[in-house]
Amino acid sequence: MPLSTKLVASGFSRPVFATSPPGDKDRLFVVEQKTGRIRILRLATAGIDPTPFLQVTGLSAGNEQGLLGLAFAPDFATTGVCYVSLTDTSGASVVRRHKVSAADPNVADPAGQEILTIPQPFANHNGGWIAFSPKDKFLYIGIGDGGSENDPNKTSQNSTLLLGKMLRIDVTKDDFPTDAAKNYGIPADNPFVGKPGFLPEIWALGLRNPWRCSFDRKTGDLYMGDVGQSKFEEIDFQPAASKGGENYGWSLREGKHDFKPVPAPPTLVDPIDEYSHDDGGIAVIGGYVYRGAKIAGLEGIYFYADVTGTITTFRYDGHTLSEKADRTAELFPGTGPSAISSFGEDAAGELYLVNLIPGQLYRIEPQPSV
Repeated sequence: MPLSTKLVASGFSRPVFATSPPGDKDRLFVVEQKTGRIRILRLATAGIDPTPFLQVTGLSAGNEQGLLGLAFAPDFATTGVCYVSLTDTSGASVVRRHKVSAADPNVADPAGQEILTIPQPFANHNGGWIAFSPKDKFLYIGIGDGGSENDPNKTSQNSTLLLGKMLRIDVTKDDFPTDAAKNYGIPADNPFVGKPGFLPEIWALGLRNPWRCSFDRKTGDLYMGDVGQSKFEEIDFQPAASKGGENYGWSLREGKHDFKPVPAPPTLVDPIDEYSHDDGGIAVIGGYVYRGAKIAGLEGIYFYADVTGTITTFRYDGHTLSEKADRTAELFPGTGPSAISSFGEDAAGELYLVNLIPGQLYRIEPQPSV
């Protein structure tokens, strides 16, 4: 079925993410990077609540920093617990826990608890994506290599650092009761638990700047959009059955291509898709597998974009990529978004495009019949 987009809402300030709590088909929560606000969009009316759901404080907001991610606990409907990822005033990457106010379900208590803090050497490549797996209910955290360019500190392949990794933690436990800055547990089946020279939080390594990842809500497969250096952008994949431990290559490789090769490299996992900057791309924006009900024939199709505005789809069965298509002209026959920052997914599985400037939200829809 041909596709189109509908401008749902505007007036946001540098939005970088949109998501809904599990089962909440009335509200979409929009993350504003520099203001630190999380805004509530009413899906039935397209109205934006005047009072933010949460005003995050203590941010550094230069360069790529700010409020970067939001994840609702799987039991949010009963606990009211959510998590945000941000860069604090020192520039460190931080995950905080917040809880909905007892007085108002549309407002969260601004007093949060720090769950995890990762020092950052530079102001870019923060990653910032966080989400709960629909399979194991653990919190996954995508962390960039810490910048600045060309992985100068070789962090992504350093197993004693959390930078340049996908992390996996249990936020229902506290394995570090004497450390006020570490309020989480380590899943017993994380791949490097008990392995000398590896931090146990690490689930996968070799990432540069995983800017927007997602779980397929039906299968549990993980898709990661990893921003390249100067030549290639890539989509990485981890099947739901994975036991973790994959190495996606940076900075030994950029995409499928040697970058800083070593004589005896570890086993590396190729991206399932890549594209060259020679084709006009600058930075990949990872998206979602469509699992909504409004667009016939789109079930199982993965969307991703480039910050420049191009939008691509494909189907991946875990082995073979097929049906790859450039959807840009179809979705935006005229002038499209100038700075796509993210995709969003609501509780019904419908997908959205987030435009950083001037702060817009588009919904992907069937093309109207003439």
